[in-house]
Amino acid sequence: MGVTGPIRVVVAKPGLDGHDRGAKVIARALRDAGMEVIYTGLHQTPEQIVGTAIQEDADAIGLSILSGAHNTLFAKVIELLKEREAEDIKVFGGGIIPEDDIAPLKELGVAELFTPGATTTEIVTWVNANVRQPAQT
Repeated sequence: MGVTGPIRVVVAKPGLDGHDRGAKVIARALRDAGMEVIYTGLHQTPEQIVGTAIQEDADAIGLSILSGAHNTLFAKVIELLKEREAEDIKVFGGGIIPEDDIAPLKELGVAELFTPGATTTEIVTWVNANVRQPAQT
């Protein structure tokens, strides 16, 4: 199934975190790199984020989490994608995520995590290299 056109990414700020500057910077960088970006705004629930991603036929969801609730929020988004049979939508994220939480989140199904100091170039390069890849057979 050959998908054409630009990569579509939903960029979201789940939970109560009110700091969206980083998410907006990432959204702009992805857009400048030729991707279609749907920015959901602040205070989105995992249900709203997954619903938007499915409705918008997104290839990936990028979550920005600075609130400390990353374990719960990533887990809920991945669980909802499974429930809605949309596991082909890759989930990546960034924010204040302790080193000890990164491996368990990746085991849960988070494709990649970017911590403070990651550049927009790194993130754009990763999305281009890892989103919408052919399934391994």
